[in-house]
Formats: sequence, structure tokens, C-alpha cells
Amino acid sequence: QVQLVESGGGLVQTGGSLRLSCAASGSIFSIDAMGWHWQAPGKQRELVAAISISGGSTSYADSVKGRFTISRDSAKDTVYLQMNNLKPEDTAVYYCYSLSKSGNRVYMNWGQGTQVTVSS
Repeated sequence: QVQLVESGGGLVQTGGSLRLSCAASGSIFSIDAMGWHWQAPGKQRELVAAISISGGSTSYADSVKGRFTISRDSAKDTVYLQMNNLKPEDTAVYYCYSLSKSGNRVYMNWGQGTQVTVSS
């Protein structure tokens, strides 16, 4: 089992920046990828950014490309999401997740979520 603890959310004005952190503990050796989803009120949870743990390859939602950067610090078992030039439509609860594969099975774990609010 993997435990995830997020931090770094808050209130920021349009054009501002925030950095989210997600610290993993437990069976971290089993993690293949980590990333962030967001969920705005009344909407489904959607993928924002992801990073592979071994090779470091990344992927982003089209709406955040060029503004958000996901990175990892293997020594700290932590993944970061640097968010720049924030917009009101980025307002959501951000959830960190980890993904582990075992044979043909996929396991996902989630953090508790952190609120990001961008004021106009």
C-alpha cells in the first residue's frame, strides 16, 4: 500500500504561481508513475499531469501545457507540480495519485486532495 500526502494548495490571484507537493510512503518501490488530477465543482476528476518514476517522462492536459511542470525528487519520494500563470479555470481540488502495475493488474492510490483557488 502507498500513502500519499499533499501540500501547497491555497488562494492566488490570476497570473500567480503555486507549487504542490506529494510525498509518498509505504510500498514506494512498487510505484511506476505518479501525477495529479483535478476536480472542479460539478465536474469529473481529470488528469492534469503525470510522470514516470523510472524514466521521468511526462504528460500534461492540453489546458496546462506550457504553464504547469511536474517533476520528481527520488531522494525524497516526492512529486511536485509547479503551476505558473494560473487562471480562474484552474480552480479545483487537486489530487495526487500513484500507479503501480503487477502483471496485468493496475493499482492506484490517492491523496486527500488540496484546494487551489485562483481569483480573477
